[in-house]
Amino acid sequence: MTRYLRKKSTSTKFSKTQPIPTDSEIPHHRLGLTENWVQFSIFTLITLLIGMTIGVERVALPPLAHDQFHITSIFYTVSFISAFGAVKAVMNLISGHLSDRHGRKTLLLIGWIFAIPFALLIIFAQSWLWVLAANLFLGINQGLTWSMSVTSKIDLVGPANRGLAVGLDESAGYIGVGLGSFAAGVLAASFGLRPAPYLMALVIVGLGLLLSALLAKETKPWADAESAKRRGSSVEPLPRLSQLASYMTWHDKEMFALCQAGFLNKFIDSLVIGFIPLYFLKKGLDVVHVGLIVGIYAWVWGLGQIATGALADRIGRKVPILWGISFIGLGVVVVILSTGQLIWISGAALMGIGMSLVYPNLISGVGDVAHPSWRGGALGVFRLWRDGGYAIGPLLLGGVSLLGGIIAALWTAVILMAISALIVAVKFHETEPKRRTKPFAWQLHPQWLSSNQ
Repeated sequence: MTRYLRKKSTSTKFSKTQPIPTDSEIPHHRLGLTENWVQFSIFTLITLLIGMTIGVERVALPPLAHDQFHITSIFYTVSFISAFGAVKAVMNLISGHLSDRHGRKTLLLIGWIFAIPFALLIIFAQSWLWVLAANLFLGINQGLTWSMSVTSKIDLVGPANRGLAVGLDESAGYIGVGLGSFAAGVLAASFGLRPAPYLMALVIVGLGLLLSALLAKETKPWADAESAKRRGSSVEPLPRLSQLASYMTWHDKEMFALCQAGFLNKFIDSLVIGFIPLYFLKKGLDVVHVGLIVGIYAWVWGLGQIATGALADRIGRKVPILWGISFIGLGVVVVILSTGQLIWISGAALMGIGMSLVYPNLISGVGDVAHPSWRGGALGVFRLWRDGGYAIGPLLLGGVSLLGGIIAALWTAVILMAISALIVAVKFHETEPKRRTKPFAWQLHPQWLSSNQ
């Protein structure tokens, strides 16, 4: 195993073993939330702005399809989600792997730049194809910026309080989604569906770009510091991207359980972005009240993740994930079976609680398993799976809605949540470091990530 660490790769540039820094090379990169609270706060504010950017899309686009482009097909209306999700999923994979080699900050800046044409294309769109093209740019933006933001926070805090760190990150992001959704709804109701919401998006993007360029630091040295502390670990390669994807998808059943949970989780979020707004509009709600309901879902999701991330550091990841999946499904059932706005709000809040239990702890679980030297790539593979749900979910649920209506699509999502919970219950073992009782798969089978395979 030691020979494997020292052997020089002869295959591809992605298979090189990460150099382990000496103590003299990392004197100023202490791990911890308290030690790095300034940079952590900066990245948290950046994540808030990232969430606000996508929040504009969630409320303003579905009515735009109907009112200005005269699209009546639900399947065609939600196609913007698939375009966004497909690109975001791929960018998650690419950016995660590249960040292990070249750092986080450059990719973060590039991501913000790609958000500019997103807003401009929708402002000047002459057809729905322009909107689909705009969402390709938004997918690149979200895949780069949010991936780098959460990876940077995990770099800074190290293994202690990882759940709290991810919870704070995701909390900021989805509070931002809620703020962006509600603000876009108010602007759309007051000034029209275009251009006001997307002018706001340009302002948000400008602020994010300035913060990232002027105040955010490169955090890869903190990941290197954590690697140095784990000098005695049995495996420290930088696997090829294909190896890492194969490992997480086929070899490591725990990683597979986390990946499928993230994948199906995005089916639910697809409902909230594309289907539930249309469902409420058909029920007679105006765009402001639709924005309020979508915003409450995102705010509960966002605020709750601070507590649920910290909770998982105390009791482990598995229980919150299982309870969260159950609450998500129950919230959808409440929306289906109720008729009043207050009960719809309750159902949206219940879905938000479920998301807050699931979302940060899936990421924390991946962070627990992955070695710091290839953690960015592992998070990229997970986020490929997870946001692949944005690409597949709207198409599958849209097909179901064509056959049986929006209600049938909602019930399909409930069934998929039950299947996901069963897989997690059977395949996933606790990964929280203080409660882990068995080696990880890559420790037992280092050949799965070997550059010689």
